[in-house]
Amino acid sequence: MIEFKDIVKKYRTKSIINPFSLKIDAGQLVVFIGPSGCGKTTLLKMINKLIQPTSGKIFVNGTDISAMNPIELRRNIGYVIQNTGLFPHMSIKENLELIPKLKGEDPAQIEKKTNDLLEMVGLDPKEYLNRFPKELSGGQQQRVGVARAFSTDSDIILMDEPFSALDPVTRSSLQDELFQMQKELNKTIVFVTHDMDEAIKIADKICILKDGDILQFDTPENILKNPANDFVEGFIGKRRVWNNPELMLAEDIMIPQPVKITAMRTVLQAIEIMKDNKVDSLMVTDKQNVLKGLVTLKSIQLLNRNTPIEMIMEQNVLSVSQDANLISVLATMNEHKIGYLPVVNSAKQLTGLITRSSILSALSSQLIDLEVAF
Repeated sequence: MIEFKDIVKKYRTKSIINPFSLKIDAGQLVVFIGPSGCGKTTLLKMINKLIQPTSGKIFVNGTDISAMNPIELRRNIGYVIQNTGLFPHMSIKENLELIPKLKGEDPAQIEKKTNDLLEMVGLDPKEYLNRFPKELSGGQQQRVGVARAFSTDSDIILMDEPFSALDPVTRSSLQDELFQMQKELNKTIVFVTHDMDEAIKIADKICILKDGDILQFDTPENILKNPANDFVEGFIGKRRVWNNPELMLAEDIMIPQPVKITAMRTVLQAIEIMKDNKVDSLMVTDKQNVLKGLVTLKSIQLLNRNTPIEMIMEQNVLSVSQDANLISVLATMNEHKIGYLPVVNSAKQLTGLITRSSILSALSSQLIDLEVAF
């Protein structure tokens, strides 16, 4: 865990960081983002004491780093910068093994870890271990830089715009690999970028900064849906949710409180409820609102009116969770050729219903908001 407590940074009379307090939980990937000069890189470099705060404290796992030896601190924090910082006169193997050897780790374990990390970043150890940085492409060098940061076996990795100089394809690939590595190894990563698309793609939480102040610190979804102010809304882009449909969740596009009945009702009662509510289908739930089935007007209109619904309802109805995204919802509807999907919570209770009309309505409201904004 990393905690900034009342951090201030001034250069002469100019204030770079205003009183700044923030907690980053262990295992999170947190992105610092904002316009140039907002203080994001300054804050990052304070974590490994490359920059000293004017006042305030930074705690790493409860320890005040001001009392720690900076060399010892840095040996236990991975650090990746834009130009990789690889030593040009050392082979890839030597670059990766430098810090573990300085820390006195077991040679056999170092060798195994070096091979494993290269494979994790998509490089074949047999092909790359004995090469030198100048023999690698920019993307390959950056992969080695990421591997070296993880080679310290530290809990914290700092990354300062590590992918900004790469071509879009290589950059996207490295973002995917970083995200996967972080989930597998459970590191705490603080990542600086100026690219909102990158932040959305990789972050557990995003900290938007301006002039040394926090404007908003939240999950990507919450920032996109509920920007804190006009600056944040403008910074993330008004079309951001529209351009990222995977961030629209089932609970955002469903019809809340869909019309439903219990299985004890009869066909006649079901038909009357459909007529009253102008629908052609009904969700069937039990007394605890757990989804049990479905009836449609087409399937019951020719049946005996006194037949209990529990005898003729369609069971094993497909449903989606509240946090399923729009892309997966559409894929499920298309795969099974259905025009509706019940939405359930973790207890399988019915919370909503997605129809093609509700999807169009949600998307249309996004466009209307955009037109009003412009």
